[in-house]
Amino acid sequence: MMTSQKIRIKLKAFDHKLLDQSAVEIVETARRTGARVAGPIPLPTGIEKYCVLRSPMWIKIAEQFEIRTHKRLLDILEPTQATVDALMKLDLSAGVGR
Repeated sequence: MMTSQKIRIKLKAFDHKLLDQSAVEIVETARRTGARVAGPIPLPTGIEKYCVLRSPMWIKIAEQFEIRTHKRLLDILEPTQATVDALMKLDLSAGVGR
């Protein structure tokens, strides 16, 4: 019985536009080399909230900040060696991590 291989790529970024642009680049590269692609699948956005006290004295004035981490999941099904080589040479945007 033959086992099918797949490549799973999980992308993270603070800017959703850069993230979507990078996901499109990966999908186009994989399809150009003959692989099937499932995704990009949006995963839940991680939200980290921080509360900072602005006043050091009695008056408690607080500011609230948040950092949103957007995530996408890509599955490349039936990759070829050309697909792997093309993905290794691909240069993603500076704000996008894997």
